Amino acid sequence: MEELTINPFNNQRGGRSKLPQQKGERCNEAIRATEVLVIGADGEQLGTLPIAEALSRARSAGLDLVEVSPDSKPPVCRIMDYGKRKYELQKKKQETKRRQNVSQIKEIRMRPKTDEHDYQTKLRHIIRFLREGDKCRVAILFRGREIVHKDRAEAMMHRIIEEIQDVGKVEQEPKIEGKALAMLLVPNVKK
Repeated sequence: MEELTINPFNNQRGGRSKLPQQKGERCNEAIRATEVLVIGADGEQLGTLPIAEALSRARSAGLDLVEVSPDSKPPVCRIMDYGKRKYELQKKKQETKRRQNVSQIKEIRMRPKTDEHDYQTKLRHIIRFLREGDKCRVAILFRGREIVHKDRAEAMMHRIIEEIQDVGKVEQEPKIEGKALAMLLVPNVKK
């Protein structure tokens, strides 16, 4: 009987598998190149140097050697404060995330037989959603034979449109979707 051995370095195609890449920029001893193009802390080019000399220059300045362009020949490294760079990149990422306008689509469901008090409550919810900057989908659901009363549902939709004009507008007109009459409302543009 033949003994099967599994080689961890072989993949299905018979070649060597890649070792996992280190995430982010390489710094100091993590730089694998033997020679690097060095840019000083003040932005001037110091030329192509062996990695040992580049590291000693960075240490003498009290800074780190950071690989900024690993794909070029030779790789480009910069002498800088790596902790400060990571902090600034994190702050930029947080700022762009904060500036993103995340709007959700909220949904309000009604029936053609919805009474006045319930209608007013749902209308207040719609207005609140639009003021918060969210889109609002209003759906009037039909059950059984209620679908013959489309005129009631359409009248209710037009009433909602009239009452929310100061905070929102219609993006998608009321239309039948299965067993529901639905429309999409969006907030007015902030001035």
